[in-house]
Amino acid sequence: MPRGDLYNFLKIRDAIDSVGEKVNLIGVVLECGFPRKTKGTDWFCSVRIIDETHQDPGLPVNVFTQTRHQLPRILSVGDIIQFQRVSMKIHDDKINAVFYKKYSSFAIYEGRDGRNLVPYQTYETFREKDLDKNFVIDLRRWLQNFQFDEGANYFSLIREINGGESFNLVCKIIHIHEGAGNEWMAFVWDGTDAPPSNILQKLEDEMHHPLPLHLESLPLSRDTLCSFPSVGTVLRVVSQDIEHDNLRLLKTGEWVKLLNLLCEVHAGLWRCVLTAFTKLRYTPNEDRLKIERQRLYDERLSRSPQSLRRMPFWSLPWPSQVTEVDGDDDDDHAIFLTLMDVLTSSEVSYLFHVACNPYYYYFRNVPHINARGIFLLEHHNCCVFNVCISNLVGYSQFQVCSSSHSSFPMAG
Repeated sequence: MPRGDLYNFLKIRDAIDSVGEKVNLIGVVLECGFPRKTKGTDWFCSVRIIDETHQDPGLPVNVFTQTRHQLPRILSVGDIIQFQRVSMKIHDDKINAVFYKKYSSFAIYEGRDGRNLVPYQTYETFREKDLDKNFVIDLRRWLQNFQFDEGANYFSLIREINGGESFNLVCKIIHIHEGAGNEWMAFVWDGTDAPPSNILQKLEDEMHHPLPLHLESLPLSRDTLCSFPSVGTVLRVVSQDIEHDNLRLLKTGEWVKLLNLLCEVHAGLWRCVLTAFTKLRYTPNEDRLKIERQRLYDERLSRSPQSLRRMPFWSLPWPSQVTEVDGDDDDDHAIFLTLMDVLTSSEVSYLFHVACNPYYYYFRNVPHINARGIFLLEHHNCCVFNVCISNLVGYSQFQVCSSSHSSFPMAG
């Protein structure tokens, strides 16, 4: 029976040995990329599939169609996809399958936890077979105990990011923001703290043209901020030349693996960019790396002494004492909080102890701070302040409390 016969599925391991032939495949979507236009008139996306015979690195399937809407619209990484009459090729010494719009077809089914045996998307020339259901059931059963082992060093933590570099990230999607026009932004978190960003803005420019405190057109509502974790950096992720309806795979509350994210500092703030080369990888609930990050976060919140629990990783074992505050006797054992704790506080007026990275220093009507004090501030990443909060008309204002005895070096 010819390998391209509609009733003959090949295991991925066997398909890899069938270069130059047309084959039928069925597998689990390990990762998928975002659709993009080719240099010609077609649309393209890449899907990497696995089965019980071949998981690492999986088989890439390059799909070419006439329109974007004909491409596979995978609802969740980990769903099951079958391809009919795809060609096995070698490109750059790597084996892949190629979907041609003239004679190939596909169908996509729900993944491990699915119950429906009817595909939720099919290509226009797809022909369903009775045996398809058995293959789908077998793959769902196999997925129940499957764990993909990428290796711990393949993915970075937010605390390890560097500007101008691409990296892979395991993170939880905290919030999806869709603003006016084409504005789209995801807020992600892994429980660690991003390093201080390098701000090149001159102080004179900052006084007249201050850098923004948020990258979205309007600040997020307080209700949204209250849903964010108060410990660990919440990192912004924006898209570059990607249609927003192709971002439906990113869902609030879910953990995802993002490959080839571009990291950069924009207007003084860290952000990551989804590009045409970014891919999403299968992340089951029992994923080892997801569990590991949650464990690190839980250990952080159980540190001893308690005052270290909200300290940024890059300030440990202790922040700079240059600006450490000497509080009242009752505050000697005060617990330091994060600025997110302060922002989301329900108190109308309150005094907090905060360890933070100063964004910039603009001293107004404070004539007694000398040049040495400014130098010391600029050369220490993390300082400790007493911060007073005042909630006015739905937003928060902060000031370093004048009643605190800060150890700023004074003139004279």
